[in-house]
Amino acid sequence: MQTDTRIKAGETAAAIGAAPAGQARAADAVSEADTKALWQRWQALRETHQMLRARDGAARLGVTEAELVAANPASRQLDADWGGILQGLRDVGPVMALTRNHGVVIEKTGPVEAVDIYPEHRMGQVVGADVDLRLFLRHWAFGFAVREETRSGLRESLQFFDAHGVAVHKIYRVEGTDGAAWSALADKQRAAEPAPMTILPPQPPVPPRPAAEIDIEGLRAGWRGMSNTHDFFGLLRKYRVERRQALRLAGAELAQRTDTDSCRAVLALARDSGLEIMVFVGNPGCLQIHTGPVERLETVGQWLNVLDPGFNLHLWQPAVADAWLVRKPTQQGVITSLECYDEAGELLVQCFGKRKGQASESPQWRELLSVATGAEAFIRGQA
Repeated sequence: MQTDTRIKAGETAAAIGAAPAGQARAADAVSEADTKALWQRWQALRETHQMLRARDGAARLGVTEAELVAANPASRQLDADWGGILQGLRDVGPVMALTRNHGVVIEKTGPVEAVDIYPEHRMGQVVGADVDLRLFLRHWAFGFAVREETRSGLRESLQFFDAHGVAVHKIYRVEGTDGAAWSALADKQRAAEPAPMTILPPQPPVPPRPAAEIDIEGLRAGWRGMSNTHDFFGLLRKYRVERRQALRLAGAELAQRTDTDSCRAVLALARDSGLEIMVFVGNPGCLQIHTGPVERLETVGQWLNVLDPGFNLHLWQPAVADAWLVRKPTQQGVITSLECYDEAGELLVQCFGKRKGQASESPQWRELLSVATGAEAFIRGQA
């Protein structure tokens, strides 16, 4: 596990690409009658669209995914003891952990190992060889133990949503999960008196500050002076600059645009070379990390898929509107990454070379990135 991927006090979801908060409108309460009617509509829709997933079904029905999950008579609301739930998962054996944003889904299967919760910062982390998460718990509002019938049989999960009804993380029971321990945890954490759900409307994005108001030279100097990749988050806060905006202002030696197909090229070269890499996928409430190889890469329609034992990645390629190569100085040398963004500037996925502890970045990763993007001069610091 790469040491500097651990959470540092003061990091926020905004630092990994979440849209800044805007002005919330009046909230919409969900009544019991609405819930029953919604479930009936969902069942009718599934009769003609059997492969439709809850996220897409909710969009078609004009509701949030959290409302649709809550409408399931077999769903049980959980207490908002997120730390207790995560700690309890250490006793259930292997699970499948899923995190997504609107363009990328990452799934990792394995045991939940070390869990650390920082209540004063409303943050936490799960660190393990397989399930590796950074948690921004101030964005967690609702949780459910869910049982649902699928074409392949009964599926059980714990699903967590933000105040806007958007999923932040999901944990699925898999073959090998201790069923008794799973049920005991769900029962223990079940809310004694389920709270009425109030869904907040989406908050409009706050436009970036005009470049004329930003100390660009200060930003660049601070960037060159970083000693750890985590210093980048403080840099964004200090100069009050949005993440993608910082890339545009950084200068040619620190950030460079690349082809929007670069993530596919990186994954394909990782597969062909056997080089282990790191893939980060997140949303405002959770960042999930894969560290290891890429073995099976397939394209289905416009989805690019990694379909490996214990690791699945699904990238909706049209979502990638902007891609950047980024160089960050550290005490161990420059760390180079590929970052992909959507049209609105939301960070969808990042790729790094695998590092152990405080080791320097491998020459093999830089070579792979050079071949994938054709940006050898930039990657070698000669731009």
